[in-house]
Amino acid sequence: MTEVADPTRARVLVLSGPSGAGKSRLSARLHAAHGWPIMRLDDFYKDGDDPSLPMSPALGIPDWDHPDSWDRAGAIEALERLVETGSTDTPVYDISTSARTGSTTVTAGPDDLIIAEGIFAAETIRELADRGLLHAAYCVRRSPGRTFVYRLLRDLSERRKPPLTLVRRGLRLMRDEPRLVAQHVGLGATPARPAEVESAVDPVARRSG
Repeated sequence: MTEVADPTRARVLVLSGPSGAGKSRLSARLHAAHGWPIMRLDDFYKDGDDPSLPMSPALGIPDWDHPDSWDRAGAIEALERLVETGSTDTPVYDISTSARTGSTTVTAGPDDLIIAEGIFAAETIRELADRGLLHAAYCVRRSPGRTFVYRLLRDLSERRKPPLTLVRRGLRLMRDEPRLVAQHVGLGATPARPAEVESAVDPVARRSG
């Protein structure tokens, strides 16, 4: 985990981790408990017709699990605007149609931690730290089998992609999960279960409350 001392700028709490590991639910609990704003970095996906999208040889579709399918620079700039001005506009992305469908405004108070969550969130850690924006970074994880089940149930209920594609992708992600967690740790995230993250940020909430 990387931390920066200046509390006026070092306010971004990065939650990375495998798809289905519980990042969104954890973010929602932290928002409900403390009022901290959430920036969903997965909304910075590129549109499905973007020619720069990487392709998955195994599935024959765009590789939505590759960092190049995502606008890293745009996400970091939006986080910096939110820290500096208290407001920023972010895309709204529809995974089922692989397209941005609009935008929304995220606001933050001067003492809020800003929750930046998404499967590529670890890709922002080093630059956020260099800009003095990073409070802490975690790779949210649980057992690969549980992650597979939660991810598949969520994706099926939201009709994100055809069922067979979701099962094939899910099995591939389950096999790849240990490598992915190690990669996020290498980028600067601390591996932790959701309850461990909540315990770690609780003292921050009590100091600002």
